[in-house]
Amino acid sequence: MIKTDIIIIGAGPVGLFAVFEAGLMKLRCHIIDVISSPGGQLTELYPKKPIYDIPGYPKILAGKLIDNLLEQAKPFKPGFTLGERADSLKKKGEFFEITTNMGTKLQGKVVFIAGGLGSMEPRKPKIDSITNYERKGIEFYVKDPETYLDKKISISGGGDSALDWAIYFSEKCKNPINLIHRSKSFRANNDSVDKIFELKKAGKLNLYLDSEVVSVDGKNDYLYSLLIKDRNETKYNLETDCWFPLFGLVPKLGPLGNWGLDIEKNAIKVDNTNNYSTNIKGIFAIGDINTYVGKLKLILCGFHEATLAVHGAYKIIHPDKKKTLKYTTIQGVTGFD
Repeated sequence: MIKTDIIIIGAGPVGLFAVFEAGLMKLRCHIIDVISSPGGQLTELYPKKPIYDIPGYPKILAGKLIDNLLEQAKPFKPGFTLGERADSLKKKGEFFEITTNMGTKLQGKVVFIAGGLGSMEPRKPKIDSITNYERKGIEFYVKDPETYLDKKISISGGGDSALDWAIYFSEKCKNPINLIHRSKSFRANNDSVDKIFELKKAGKLNLYLDSEVVSVDGKNDYLYSLLIKDRNETKYNLETDCWFPLFGLVPKLGPLGNWGLDIEKNAIKVDNTNNYSTNIKGIFAIGDINTYVGKLKLILCGFHEATLAVHGAYKIIHPDKKKTLKYTTIQGVTGFD
């Protein structure tokens, strides 16, 4: 059993900033996220995409913002349970107990739901027998890139995530990378697109445009080849050790919808006059997953919501203590030992 003050569901920017704000008030946090690395959509979908409305940063890359938020939260030693989905919630006395789909149990007096648009699940191509090779050559996330450097890699997709990983592996691997995209144009950063064509010219990347994977085949229960078809119905067989279909993530409220929360249009209703609390005392919803009159789905608004939610959480965790707000310019940032 993992015990903490605040259980945070969602390791995106708002969840990570909540760790920092909670740490300033000496509250410990543990984060759960179905994605295998912190950052939510910012790291999974567009780590190289510039963001322009973060205060103090005229422009910052999405991935860099996550790096900075992790560094900011580091003194407060948050716990992480990644690659697991928060499935069930029970109230036991003054504590909430959450169990993940992998059986991990967590206990805390307060729960923050900061899951962005909900549980982000990979958008899977509709191909017969694809499930036979999941985690046996077909992966929807790049969890440990170093383990793939000596393999034949194929990547499908035309967005920032697909191109970022295609560039990374093309520059690191011995074998040329196969990049497959069903259109002639990409939906990614222009610099990344230019880099893809440079790598193709250098012989480090094989580019298949107007093409898609139509079937997969294996050998000894492991992925062995992909069958690709282009617009002219020409087919190619590609030998590959691993295939990453990086078509983005699908938002789903998932098990949270069964927790007794007040839901409106796939979002959690909160009271913005009471620190973004939900209809269940001790549970707060912050960031894109919540809704209230005047809601704006912006990262900086989520930061504001996280700050006020922490103050609401403090009153629940320490009902007999009065917390006086002190500016960080006065008290500094003192982490946990």
